[in-house]
Amino acid sequence: MGKGTTELVDLLILLGMGAVVPLGLALVDEPGLTRIRRLWPLVAVPGALSLWLPRGGPATGCALLYALGTLAVALHAPLRLARTRSLAPAEIAVLTALAAPSVAGVALVAERSGYPLFGFEPHILALTVPHFHYAGFTAALVAGLVCRAARPGSAAARCAALSVPAGTLLVLAGYFLGNWWQFAGAAVLTTGMWLVGLVTWRELRPRSGDPVTARLLAASSAVLALTMLLALWWALGRAAGLPHPTLTWMAATHGVGNALGFALCALLAWRRIAADRTAAGRTAVDRTVVDRTAAERTAMNPTAAAGTDATETAR
Repeated sequence: MGKGTTELVDLLILLGMGAVVPLGLALVDEPGLTRIRRLWPLVAVPGALSLWLPRGGPATGCALLYALGTLAVALHAPLRLARTRSLAPAEIAVLTALAAPSVAGVALVAERSGYPLFGFEPHILALTVPHFHYAGFTAALVAGLVCRAARPGSAAARCAALSVPAGTLLVLAGYFLGNWWQFAGAAVLTTGMWLVGLVTWRELRPRSGDPVTARLLAASSAVLALTMLLALWWALGRAAGLPHPTLTWMAATHGVGNALGFALCALLAWRRIAADRTAAGRTAVDRTVVDRTAAERTAMNPTAAAGTDATETAR
């Protein structure tokens, strides 16, 4: 990769480390992740620093700190599975999201040390880092959230929640098995992401109830139509020996589009949805407390309550 492409990829990684992962972790209802999210700057800052240091010991040490943070997140995947004992489509997507950043963390350590992990060149390892922040973590998490929020029994939402993890794993397998496996993974992942966009656009966006949230959901859905088509084109071109976009062009289009248009917009939208639900829950609790207090007062002093009712009627 050229210097400009490398710098762009590094910027996308910075966004993933510093914003995308903590935003996403806040949306996972898993005990223990709250503490990790609060401490996340302690690993994100060294991780970011590793990108700007020359390859070697200091850069590797900083990358290792970030990798340890991602492994701490990944450990919550088996813990969650043991707690929920569920392999429902939405849960599979969330488990994939929790595990994916650790792949990025390991790739970052290898790339910053200059070690050809499994024989892969540094630029392949460098591209693995943003891929598993966005396609691995964010896409799987959003697919799980969409599956939960969609109408019960939605085949499209369930298929999306299964296709995104499956496509991510196939792409990873393609690193070892060849370009056609990567194309298969890209096809499955694209199918899942298009279904995420479809369900979001048709079902979740209209019922969001908030104009800003609706626009964020619309943007995150619309951008997938183009960015995932580019992924298919690139993967097919590499596998079949056909003309396809360069890595520089893919980073500037597919990479930037998925990072800003999909990941950031989707996570901000779901944060707003979560905040609205929390506020609605507090309002419901407050109303319940008021009603219960009124009922207790009536039970304790029915005469006073009757007098109050009579006064209100006279008014």
